[in-house]
Amino acid sequence: MKALSPIRIAEPAAIPEAIPIHRVFESQRATALRWRESTAEERIARIRKLRDAVQAAADDIRRAAAADFRKPEVEVDLTELFTVVSEANMAIRKLRRWMKPTRAGFSPLMAGTRGRIEYQPRGRCLIISPWNYPVNLTFCPLVLALAAGNTAIIKPSEMTPNLSSVMQKIVDRTFAVDEVALFQGDAEVAKALLDLPFDHIFFTGAPTLGKVVMAAASKHLTSVTLELGGKSPTIVDASADLKAAAQNVCWSKFMNNGQTCIAPDHLFVHQSVADEFVDLLRERLTEVFGQDDEARFRSPDLARIVNARHTSRVRRLLDDARERGATVVAGGDVREEHCYISPTILERVPADAAILREEIFGPLLPVIRFGELDEVIDRINAGEKPLALYVWCRDRTRVRRVLDRTSSGGVCTNNTVVHALHPLLPFGGVNNSGLGSTHGEYGFRSFSHARAIADTRIGLVKLFYPPYTARVKRLIALTLRWFA
Repeated sequence: MKALSPIRIAEPAAIPEAIPIHRVFESQRATALRWRESTAEERIARIRKLRDAVQAAADDIRRAAAADFRKPEVEVDLTELFTVVSEANMAIRKLRRWMKPTRAGFSPLMAGTRGRIEYQPRGRCLIISPWNYPVNLTFCPLVLALAAGNTAIIKPSEMTPNLSSVMQKIVDRTFAVDEVALFQGDAEVAKALLDLPFDHIFFTGAPTLGKVVMAAASKHLTSVTLELGGKSPTIVDASADLKAAAQNVCWSKFMNNGQTCIAPDHLFVHQSVADEFVDLLRERLTEVFGQDDEARFRSPDLARIVNARHTSRVRRLLDDARERGATVVAGGDVREEHCYISPTILERVPADAAILREEIFGPLLPVIRFGELDEVIDRINAGEKPLALYVWCRDRTRVRRVLDRTSSGGVCTNNTVVHALHPLLPFGGVNNSGLGSTHGEYGFRSFSHARAIADTRIGLVKLFYPPYTARVKRLIALTLRWFA
């Protein structure tokens, strides 16, 4: 049978007479100052323009995603288009409420003064987005930056050039460069941008690069939101609904061919149900992707790994695990020339294998059997705090035990990844998996400065002015006793 050839569309054209980065950055200063006074209606109009432009380019986005890494159309609609449109619609509906000042409560010590918090735009923002969900992870932060009244410069990943080209056209047709601008390019472009004194940086990517971004931001004391990654563990306990867990994990792990920051990275499965669960996983793989290697290779529902370098990296993880004694119980088919590795399940992976130390970010799923829940909790706590933690268990006491004794960016019980789709939940990591939150009001707050305002009607603080007489000292003593 003839091998499938990669899909290709035209290479993105270079922007003629491209405006230098520093000139665009300087041009956004006046806009950012002007937009401090922007109304909810003006901000909503910008968000609507962006949403409508993304929807109008839907077919171009689908074609570009297929060209960059054969992303299935349904996955493009669900994880790229739907997420941007829903984020925009949420902001359009809720922005007026988000922008309202928050009244501070009454404090006896501050009698005569009323406090409130107003949410002020940060100013000029930089959004650096990754390659795995380029449209989603570029335009969702942009929606929130616009909602908060900011300008933005965007640097998308060079690894998905066709999608970056489409996003360039969307931005160029929708905004003037002194409002929103997009620069394509490699690490040198990112470095040039990071050298500038932005008011806020929103970065999505690997923890190693997150440290580079944070170091660059520290030179200007720029605030940051870092959406990073890590090894998100999944626990399948003895009481779990095994069939539901197998179906769900098969979906969330192999969507985008495993190239998802919140995909289950590895499974801890209770030894009493491990055989049954692995059988269910293998059956599900067959149902969804095909009976054999050739059928899975030709499946229209499997994306490709983004490029040859990442394919080689994932293959090295697989080869290392095998060489150390791991058993491949499903998959293992590698076709590097097509950037393809089949959905693969491994067992008996030794603790020193690289696959248990490095973030996989590919279609390899190690299964680790356990006897006592405390073993799993100890292993999770021994590593970096993950971006997500998943617990399949119908015993609420055991679920509570896991929640109380671990730390992670987010959690799903009896499900995976859906916390990232919930519009009213914050999404973000903790320590190595991220700083700050996004989504809805939480993202609006990340792109805003919470400005404290104290309106004084009766200035009681003058009672404590010097000279510090005996009377003043008595007042201070009473204050410490009754109001501290």
